[in-house]
Amino acid sequence: MVDVNGIRLHIAEEGSGPLVVLLHGFPESWHSWQHQFGPLAAAGFHVVAPDQRGYGSSDHPADVEAYSIFHLVGDVVALIRELGEETAFVVGHDWGAPVAWHTALFRPDLVRGVAGLSVPPPFRGEQPPLRTMDRRFGGHFYWNYFDRPGVADAEFGRDPRTALRKFFTMASAEGAGTGEIRQPLVDPERGWLADMPDPEKLPQWFTEADLDALTESFAHGFTGALNWYRNLDRNWELSAPWQGAVVTPPALYVYGDRDLVPAFPGTPELIERLPALMPNLVREPLRLAGCGHWTQQERPDEVNAALLDFLTSLS
Repeated sequence: MVDVNGIRLHIAEEGSGPLVVLLHGFPESWHSWQHQFGPLAAAGFHVVAPDQRGYGSSDHPADVEAYSIFHLVGDVVALIRELGEETAFVVGHDWGAPVAWHTALFRPDLVRGVAGLSVPPPFRGEQPPLRTMDRRFGGHFYWNYFDRPGVADAEFGRDPRTALRKFFTMASAEGAGTGEIRQPLVDPERGWLADMPDPEKLPQWFTEADLDALTESFAHGFTGALNWYRNLDRNWELSAPWQGAVVTPPALYVYGDRDLVPAFPGTPELIERLPALMPNLVREPLRLAGCGHWTQQERPDEVNAALLDFLTSLS
């Protein structure tokens, strides 16, 4: 447990050397990086993965506004300092990727290199994201469902293990299947889980022990994690000074071709343009064939190889 930015964070760590901060997404915990600790530590890096605020054994502030992008980046900046370092590599998956990208955007002086899995670098749109998706999908996009106070919290909290089992299967390559990737739309009256298949068995890469650890990490409920989504429009307002700005530290982007996030409206076009938009993207975006949303868990060997190549080239 470490004190940072006015809260306490639980961290897992291994190894010594240049600091690599690994940031998980939703609905996850530090455990989602279990396959990265050993290889990165063996290569000479100090690997640290926190339960981010609102998750796991870390603090869960009650105020919705305590989950803005400035708070999330502030936690990373303070964590780097608390660990006695001046700079770090920052790697994020899913929601952890925007935190990593924004850390590099807001504090490039602290970031030796930044890598994002699933979610590409942030380019601030012309309109607030929640409002945009609400208009586009008639209030059925899952961000808008999550924005309703207490609703998704109650739905997922009734049976966290079943909710997590459904989520992890639905967003995996196995759940996506081979056809067109569908947008994650929710009937706000029925909830998301009602129409989400409950698998007879877990994906091969996700064990019952993994599900046990994940379920335990949500013993405090889902509200803290969902509060990240409830700040999407607020983050858009707060980030106005960075309109048109780009991430300048060396960068790596990795995604799966069966991941629902890179299929969001406008995202495929953004990914195609990244090499022109990102001045220090070290290579073309790495597209993993047959990989779903849980990038570093579904394809750990390929992700580890890409990360090690990226990190060692900058060390």
